[in-house]
Amino acid sequence: MSVPDLFTLPAFVAYLGLGLVYFVAFVISYIWITPQREMALIREGNLAAAISLGGAAIGFVLPLASAIAHSVSLVDLALWGGVAWAVQLLTHLALRLLVRDLLGRIEADVRSVAVFVAVIAACVGAINAAAMTY
Repeated sequence: MSVPDLFTLPAFVAYLGLGLVYFVAFVISYIWITPQREMALIREGNLAAAISLGGAAIGFVLPLASAIAHSVSLVDLALWGGVAWAVQLLTHLALRLLVRDLLGRIEADVRSVAVFVAVIAACVGAINAAAMTY
Protein backbone atom coordinates (compact mmCIF):
# COMPACT_ATOMS: atom_id res chain seq x y z
CA MET A 1 0.00 0.00 0.00
CA SER A 2 1.32 3.40 -0.91
CA VAL A 3 0.30 6.87 0.20
CA PRO A 4 -1.91 7.44 -2.90
CA ASP A 5 -3.95 4.41 -1.83
CA LEU A 6 -5.12 6.39 1.19
CA PHE A 7 -6.70 9.28 -0.75
CA THR A 8 -10.19 7.96 0.12
CA LEU A 9 -9.41 7.69 3.85
CA PRO A 10 -11.22 10.96 4.73
CA ALA A 11 -14.40 9.73 3.00
CA PHE A 12 -14.09 6.37 4.74
CA VAL A 13 -13.77 8.07 8.13
CA ALA A 14 -16.73 10.36 7.40
CA TYR A 15 -19.03 7.52 6.27
CA LEU A 16 -17.92 5.26 9.11
CA GLY A 17 -18.38 8.06 11.63
CA LEU A 18 -21.85 8.98 10.40
CA GLY A 19 -22.83 5.31 10.31
CA LEU A 20 -21.71 4.79 13.90
CA VAL A 21 -23.47 7.95 15.06
CA TYR A 22 -26.68 6.78 13.37
CA PHE A 23 -26.32 3.31 14.88
CA VAL A 24 -25.84 4.59 18.44
CA ALA A 25 -28.64 7.13 18.03
CA PHE A 26 -30.97 4.45 16.64
CA VAL A 27 -30.33 2.10 19.56
CA ILE A 28 -30.91 4.92 22.03
CA SER A 29 -34.13 5.97 20.31
CA TYR A 30 -35.32 2.36 20.07
CA ILE A 31 -34.74 1.85 23.79
CA TRP A 32 -36.54 5.13 24.43
CA ILE A 33 -39.69 4.24 22.44
CA THR A 34 -40.07 0.72 23.79
CA PRO A 35 -42.08 0.40 26.98
CA GLN A 36 -39.62 -2.03 28.57
CA ARG A 37 -36.20 -0.97 29.78
CA GLU A 38 -34.01 -3.24 27.66
CA MET A 39 -30.67 -2.41 29.23
CA ALA A 40 -31.92 -3.01 32.77
CA LEU A 41 -33.51 -6.28 31.68
CA ILE A 42 -30.34 -7.35 29.88
CA ARG A 43 -28.24 -6.55 32.98
CA GLU A 44 -30.62 -8.81 34.94
CA GLY A 45 -29.99 -11.64 32.48
CA ASN A 46 -33.18 -11.34 30.42
CA LEU A 47 -32.28 -13.02 27.13
CA ALA A 48 -35.57 -12.06 25.46
CA ALA A 49 -34.72 -8.37 25.83
CA ALA A 50 -31.28 -8.93 24.32
CA ILE A 51 -32.71 -10.93 21.41
CA SER A 52 -35.39 -8.40 20.53
CA LEU A 53 -33.00 -5.44 20.82
CA GLY A 54 -30.39 -7.29 18.78
CA GLY A 55 -32.92 -8.04 16.04
CA ALA A 56 -33.93 -4.39 15.85
CA ALA A 57 -30.26 -3.36 15.66
CA ILE A 58 -29.63 -5.83 12.82
CA GLY A 59 -32.82 -4.69 11.11
CA PHE A 60 -31.52 -1.13 11.18
CA VAL A 61 -27.90 -1.85 10.28
CA LEU A 62 -28.74 -3.84 7.13
CA PRO A 63 -30.34 -0.89 5.30
CA LEU A 64 -27.86 1.53 6.86
CA ALA A 65 -25.03 -0.53 5.34
CA SER A 66 -26.83 -0.47 2.01
CA ALA A 67 -27.19 3.30 2.27
CA ILE A 68 -23.49 3.63 3.05
CA ALA A 69 -22.57 1.43 0.09
CA HIS A 70 -24.86 3.18 -2.40
CA SER A 71 -25.00 6.80 -1.29
CA VAL A 72 -23.31 9.46 -3.37
CA SER A 73 -22.71 11.90 -0.52
CA LEU A 74 -22.98 12.24 3.24
CA VAL A 75 -26.27 14.09 2.81
CA ASP A 76 -27.59 11.18 0.72
CA LEU A 77 -26.45 8.77 3.43
CA ALA A 78 -28.07 10.89 6.13
CA LEU A 79 -31.40 10.92 4.28
CA TRP A 80 -31.47 7.19 3.53
CA GLY A 81 -30.22 6.42 7.04
CA GLY A 82 -33.24 8.37 8.28
CA VAL A 83 -35.49 6.23 6.09
CA ALA A 84 -33.93 3.07 7.53
CA TRP A 85 -34.44 4.46 11.02
CA ALA A 86 -38.10 5.30 10.43
CA VAL A 87 -38.89 1.94 8.83
CA GLN A 88 -37.38 0.03 11.74
CA LEU A 89 -39.21 2.12 14.37
CA LEU A 90 -42.47 1.63 12.45
CA THR A 91 -41.75 -2.10 12.33
CA HIS A 92 -41.47 -2.14 16.10
CA LEU A 93 -44.72 -0.22 16.49
CA ALA A 94 -46.46 -2.69 14.14
CA LEU A 95 -45.08 -5.61 16.15
CA ARG A 96 -46.43 -4.06 19.34
CA LEU A 97 -49.88 -4.13 17.71
CA LEU A 98 -49.43 -7.63 16.32
CA VAL A 99 -47.97 -9.39 19.38
CA ARG A 100 -50.35 -9.31 22.30
CA ASP A 101 -48.65 -8.05 25.48
CA LEU A 102 -45.23 -7.73 23.88
CA LEU A 103 -43.98 -5.74 26.87
CA GLY A 104 -45.06 -8.37 29.37
CA ARG A 105 -43.68 -11.23 27.32
CA ILE A 106 -40.27 -9.59 26.88
CA GLU A 107 -40.14 -8.75 30.59
CA ALA A 108 -41.13 -12.37 31.38
CA ASP A 109 -38.19 -13.53 29.22
CA VAL A 110 -40.41 -15.37 26.70
CA ARG A 111 -37.71 -16.12 24.15
CA SER A 112 -39.99 -17.47 21.47
CA VAL A 113 -41.66 -14.05 21.22
CA ALA A 114 -38.28 -12.31 21.25
CA VAL A 115 -36.96 -14.51 18.44
CA PHE A 116 -40.12 -13.85 16.39
CA VAL A 117 -39.78 -10.08 16.91
CA ALA A 118 -36.06 -10.17 16.09
CA VAL A 119 -36.58 -12.21 12.92
CA ILE A 120 -39.35 -9.92 11.68
CA ALA A 121 -37.18 -6.86 12.38
CA ALA A 122 -34.24 -8.42 10.52
CA CYS A 123 -36.43 -9.48 7.58
CA VAL A 124 -37.94 -6.00 7.24
CA GLY A 125 -34.42 -4.60 7.44
CA ALA A 126 -33.24 -6.91 4.66
CA ILE A 127 -36.16 -5.90 2.44
CA ASN A 128 -35.49 -2.26 3.26
CA ALA A 129 -31.82 -2.71 2.38
CA ALA A 130 -32.65 -4.33 -0.94
CA ALA A 131 -35.08 -1.52 -1.75
CA MET A 132 -32.22 0.95 -1.26
CA THR A 133 -30.13 -0.50 -4.07
CA TYR A 134 -31.40 2.13 -6.48
